[in-house]
Amino acid sequence: MMQRLDLRNLEPAAEERHRAYSAVVPRAEVDVEHAMAAVRPICEDVRSRGASAVLDAGERFDGVRPAQLRVPVDAISGALAALDPSIRAALEESIRRLRTTSEAELEHSLVTEVAPGASVERRIVPMQRVGLYVPGGLAPLVSTVIMNAVPAQVAGVPGIALASPPNAEFGGLPHPTILAACGLLGIDEVYAVGGAQALAMFAYGTSAESGGECRPVNLITGPGNIYVAAAKRYLQGTVSIDSEAGPTEIAIIADSSADAAFVAADVISQAEHDPMAASVLITDSEALADAVDSELEDQIGSAKHADRIRTALEGRQSATVLVRDIDQAVHVANGYGAEHLEIQTVDAASVAAQIVNAGAIFVGPHTPVSLGDYAAGSNHVLPTAGCACHSSGLSVRAFCKNMHVVSYDEAALREVGDHVVNLAEAENLPSHGAAVTIRTSR
Repeated sequence: MMQRLDLRNLEPAAEERHRAYSAVVPRAEVDVEHAMAAVRPICEDVRSRGASAVLDAGERFDGVRPAQLRVPVDAISGALAALDPSIRAALEESIRRLRTTSEAELEHSLVTEVAPGASVERRIVPMQRVGLYVPGGLAPLVSTVIMNAVPAQVAGVPGIALASPPNAEFGGLPHPTILAACGLLGIDEVYAVGGAQALAMFAYGTSAESGGECRPVNLITGPGNIYVAAAKRYLQGTVSIDSEAGPTEIAIIADSSADAAFVAADVISQAEHDPMAASVLITDSEALADAVDSELEDQIGSAKHADRIRTALEGRQSATVLVRDIDQAVHVANGYGAEHLEIQTVDAASVAAQIVNAGAIFVGPHTPVSLGDYAAGSNHVLPTAGCACHSSGLSVRAFCKNMHVVSYDEAALREVGDHVVNLAEAENLPSHGAAVTIRTSR
């Protein structure tokens, strides 16, 4: 099933561990730069022709041309009214839990008095308008509506727009469950647009004269395929982005105490996403590795998406990594920097405390990644491709800006004025100092 990689004899120097393990643990081959060649003309076409270009691209790539870009409000309310009550209850609980953690994470403005009469306020300001992207692809990711929208709402963003691909099966509208989730959250600005053209629409905006109005946004968030990632890279600077999310990843640190059936089920759960999904088991127990292989064969046989799962697990991006001990497993995991990292060991909490690079950590045998995908209260929009070493998952903070508001009275300026003048002279910028002395010399 999954290839085996034996790292038990690899002992890099402490300062080289992250780099060494990052280099040897396999990943999916994702060439965003190559995809840029495909998305560049799409984005520029949207920039010049607006909604007409968006509709043309949708017809070409999604096989359907909606009657209009914006989804009618009655289609959203109708989808919510038709939603299965059990799914509605699950969505409501997911929203409640994520809203609870988002509210706890929300930072507040604060004022620091650095000297008498001198204050600096760190003011927290929400983004004024954001574009949320929810992919269609192999599955209608209704949970991604929640993961994008709830922190934006908690942050206080006044303008929230959402785009999801049109679907011929549903008359050119996004999947009805996605529309129902929008209705549940009170989001009525929804566009039947997918792929790079959706992101370009958000970045550049479209006018009513070109076939449908969408005002430009300040920030685009949400996962997608390689072309969505490439469009984010191309548009960054015109608009802010959360991250260039790639194929999903799961890594599991497990020792002999782990339940092989649990481990296999969790490996399969992420492989179900995409043939390029990565699953990495890091273990110091060959017996567990063998037991997991056996469980994989048994469980995949009854899985709905068995072909997709098998392709992902047999791909170069997935492996069972054998290590000497759990200490080495921690170093391997920190080098890999997985999007999702599970810890299934005797003392899982202490192992988790040693992890510095992961999008999210799931501690213990009863905390599977799928819990985080839907209802843990955490966010499932997370850094991939090793970016967890420098980036964070989506949270309420992504939808906020910090501004410093500086207030000095005359006495406070006089007290520090000489220091400002001296530093201005040191930088050969005397007019900077003059802007102070013109006030203090009177």
